[in-house]
Order: sequence, then structure tokens, then C-alpha cells
Amino acid sequence: MMYVKVLMMVIAIWFVPMTYSNGAETPDRDVAEAPDGDGAEAPGSDAFDNSWYDARATFYGDIHGGDTQMGACGYGDLFKQGYGLATAALSPALFNDGYTCGACYEIMCTRDPQWCLPGSVKITATNLCPANYTKTTDIWCNPPQKHFDLSMPMFLKIAKYKAGVVPVRYRRIPCTKQGGVKFETSGNPYFLMILPYNVGGAGDINAMQIKGSTTGWINMRKNWGQHWTTNTVLTGQGLSFMVRTSDGVIKQFMNVAPKNWGFQQTFDGKINF
Repeated sequence: MMYVKVLMMVIAIWFVPMTYSNGAETPDRDVAEAPDGDGAEAPGSDAFDNSWYDARATFYGDIHGGDTQMGACGYGDLFKQGYGLATAALSPALFNDGYTCGACYEIMCTRDPQWCLPGSVKITATNLCPANYTKTTDIWCNPPQKHFDLSMPMFLKIAKYKAGVVPVRYRRIPCTKQGGVKFETSGNPYFLMILPYNVGGAGDINAMQIKGSTTGWINMRKNWGQHWTTNTVLTGQGLSFMVRTSDGVIKQFMNVAPKNWGFQQTFDGKINF
């Protein structure tokens, strides 16, 4: 009798439907319960963990954000894409092979009264601070260290210029973005690459699917940074997207691009996380 009860409980749990947030549509029958992507888990993302963690911070570029544009996440003009100067390059320990691109952090200078300034800054991860194994000093970004290479304007909000490098505390925070998620196309008909940006909520994407107007949902693979790819030819079809952020929230962006879409174009998903 006990065996029968346990079996019934297992069956009941098996058939509980997946929950989608904020009224997002349930995927079609040919869709997996969640986009598989190329990174079901983004290790070390600490999404929405309110705890503060220790790290260090430096700065790069100039006061106008020079040298902070583009970078290892695949973003382009950070001003046009809505990120502006509130950005940072992450050490490999935080960058997670690009899965943390788009995540947002609050950072404050700490334990150095000579150089620290009061207050904190909120930034989006848009680049990588690469490890340098040829040096034996000032190796701030080498694993396993957690380090933020801030844009100069952000660094100067929490520390004095002459400090150069300061100890900081950081935490993940929800990203607040204006307007919908944007989807930028590139590549060619046999290698379609999509860059999603201006992502709210967790900000960082760990799985993505695409759907043509005559296809089912197709898993995309993360190519580099936040560029996601498919080899399925979808030219001449309208495009829809399904995106999962690192906190497990899934949203569908239906009919984002019309049938006559082209490469090197950007389309507005209308909604956000």
C-alpha cells in the first residue's frame, strides 16, 4: 500500500507543468521544458544573492569611456545599446566564459579610508579583464581572484584616481533596463548569429532558442560572449526567440523580426525581464 502511495506521488510530481513568469506564453508542443542552450548552468553567477563578497577594482579607458566599447561580451557601442559608462570588465573567475555578460552588480570601496569614497556604483558586465601569466605583480585578474576593471567614471565615484586599485565589496542586483530586449543579427544564411542585449532582470542569459515562422523551436549555441548561433537556414522567415536568464526565468519574444529581416540589423523584442 505504501508503495502505491509513493508511486502516485512520483507520477503527480512528474506531470506538474513548468511555470513561466509574468504571463509568458507556454512553449509549443515541440519545445523542451526549458531552452537547453550550450550552458544550462552558469557557474558562480550568484544571481540575486543579496550577500556582499570581497573583490578588488581598478579602472581602464578614459573619462569618456574610451577603450571600454565593444569587448569580449560582443556588445558594440555601449552608449547606443543603453549601457553607457556604467560598465565593467570582469576577471575570468566572474566572467564565466561570457555567461555573466549582461549581469548587474553593486560595488563599493571598502577597508581603505585613504582612497575610498562613500557610496556605491551599479554597473553591467560588458567585457573581460583577461588573466596575464607573464607578470608576477599586479596580477589582479588572474584566477581565482575576483576583480572588476571599471570604466574610469565608475571608479572615480567610489575611489580616488591615485589609488589605482582598491578593495571592494560587491553583490549581484537585478538589472533595470529601459524598453524591450534587443536582438541584433549577424553572420550569413548558414550561420545566423544573434546578440541579445538590454536584458533586464538577472541580465545574463544561459540558454536561448529561435523559431522561424515555419519551424518549431530550435536550440541555439553560445558562440562567444553573448552571441548565440544556429546553422538552420531561417532567411525569408519571421523570427521569434525564447530566452532563459541565469535565475531560471524564461520569456518568449514572438514575431520579433519580419520575414524580410537582414543581417546587421537590430530588432526590438518589445518586452523585458
